[in-house]
Formats: sequence, structure tokens, C-alpha cells
Amino acid sequence: MSRRQELSSGLKRALHEGLVIPAHPLALNEARQLDERYQRALTHYYLHAGAGGIAVGVHTTQFEIRSKEFNLYEPVLRMASQEVDRAQLNRPFIKVAGICGPTEQAITEAELAVGLGYDAGLLSMGGLQDWTESQILNRLEVITDIIPVFGFYLQPSVGGRIFTFDFWKHFADIPGVVAIKIAPFNRYQTIDVVRAVCYSKRCEEIAIYTGNDDNIVNDLLTTYRFIVNGTPVEKKIVGGLLGHWAVWTQKAVELLESIKNMRNQNEYLQHWYTKNIEITDCNAAFFDPAHQFKGCIPGIHEVLRRQGLLPGRWCLNPDEELSVGQMEEIDRVYRDYPYLNDDEFVKANLSDWLETSC
Repeated sequence: MSRRQELSSGLKRALHEGLVIPAHPLALNEARQLDERYQRALTHYYLHAGAGGIAVGVHTTQFEIRSKEFNLYEPVLRMASQEVDRAQLNRPFIKVAGICGPTEQAITEAELAVGLGYDAGLLSMGGLQDWTESQILNRLEVITDIIPVFGFYLQPSVGGRIFTFDFWKHFADIPGVVAIKIAPFNRYQTIDVVRAVCYSKRCEEIAIYTGNDDNIVNDLLTTYRFIVNGTPVEKKIVGGLLGHWAVWTQKAVELLESIKNMRNQNEYLQHWYTKNIEITDCNAAFFDPAHQFKGCIPGIHEVLRRQGLLPGRWCLNPDEELSVGQMEEIDRVYRDYPYLNDDEFVKANLSDWLETSC
């Protein structure tokens, strides 16, 4: 039986409406030792800037705080939690603890975070390169029994790895996952996560947050729409958990509030942002980023073959073929976005083009 303490209804509602959650830095003095005065002052800055939470013990706090040489993980989590509690805010404010490492380490950090009054854990999957997706999902289930989990898709350039759509679908299905921070700095992988959540039976229970520091505004303005079992399902990235928002935080709060007010007012813009995602989703099926673009040329050829513009999808290299599952992905985007193809135009003119080319 789970011993997890659930989020309060007010905090859950605020999380789904969208919050500014800065990733909390580490304040050091000239001797590179913890400066408690500035560390606590930073927390007050975020509180008074209007942030809706803080994430402590994450990448921006420096992973080295866990090293025995420094042993700062517990002190920095404790100080931030104390300052939030002392502020006695009359609004929802979520305390998120960074949790990482193999299962035993993650358990220890999750239990410590709960003991210090944290509401959720941002569960990193960095450093687990040799783990299977099933092993990582098993680790997730263990941690969700202790604390509500913020999932975290970390970009490969800083220690993350690429995960499949099926992985994220199973991830979203696990009770105790309350949100996912998407930070692969990649449109294809961002779409994978949002689409997986839309396919999950827990779609409405999971809030999606951007960690894509390179695309913050577009992420927050875009409505993602996918066809799930014949029915359109929409999902928005509602807020951000960002290192970028550790600075200029008060302006970040103003930005998010402006975006919230604008989201439903400009249907014209929303239409084009949504169409942008649909086109990128189709491109992923054709270009095969799931397999490092190995099926890119055969994917293009397959679409042209279906239209009658090529007799087959053969390449000069006989080993260059569609990747496993790529045909099914092309079938899916053809089915889900019929208004994006020009099949009727090709059908009406193909015979003339072929005749002219004789």
C-alpha cells in the first residue's frame, strides 16, 4: 500500500493552472562554502517575486551538493523549506525536491524530502544510461509510493537520454505522477511526451511543465491536439520549472500571467501554434528521429510511393529501409491529420504529369 501523501486540492488545482517554479541556485561565499544568509535570501526573492513554487536540489542547485565532500543536500533543502513555512503564504506554493541516483539513493532522498515538508519530487533519470526502460519505470513506481513525482525528460547533452513514446505512456499511467517537466530541448521529443500523456488514462491528472529553456514562450502558448481512439484530445504546457526562471523571476511571473490571459483569447494564433505541432508530428513519422533519422529517406519515399509519385521506396543502399514501427507511424499521421496531405491534388494530376514526362 502506498504511503504517499497526496497533494492538497488547492495545490493540485494551482499546479494544473500553471505556476512559475524557479530552480533554486546554491549561494556560496568566496571560500566556496555555503552562504546561509544568501541562500535563505534567494528563497525570499522567489517568494516575494510571486513564484508558485521552488525546486531545490536540482541541476541548478548543483548535483555536487550530494557529495560527501560537501554534504549539502539536506541543509539546502531544509533551509528553503523553513523559509517557505515561515512566510505563511495565503496562496498555493509547491516545494519540489530534486531526487536522483539509483533506486536506493532515490528512496533515501525522497524520504528526506518528505520529512522536510516537500510536496513533490523532481525525479531525474540522468546517470542511468545502462538501465532499461522497464527498470527505470520500476524505480519510478517505488518513488511514487513515497512522494508525488514530477517526471523529468532531461536533454542528452547534459546527461539525459532518449526515451520511447511507449515509455512515456507507461510513465504517465503510473499513479503518483502529478506532473512532467519536458526539457529535451527538442520538438520531436517534446511532442512524444505530450502525446503519450494524451494517450494515458491519467491524462487529466498530469500537469505538463516546460523545461525547454530554448522555447519557453512557444511551449506555453501552444495547444497540443492528438487523435486518441478517434477522439481529439488537447493538452497544454501550463507552466515552467526552469533554471532560466531562477533570474528575473518577477518578470517571469508577469509573463506567465499574461500568457494565461491570452491563451483562450486569440483563437487565430492558437490555430497556427497547434498546426505547427501537427506538422512536426508528421515530420517525426517521415524523418524517423526515434531512430536517429535512419529511416528519413525511405520515409519520404514511402509517402511519395503511396501517392503514386514513386514506384517504390528503394534506396541505392539496400540496407536503407524504414525503421521498426515507422510504417505504423506514417499510417497514424495519415489517419490523424488527413487535412495536411495533398493526395487529392496528386491524384487529379498524376496521370498528366507522368504522361508529360514520357
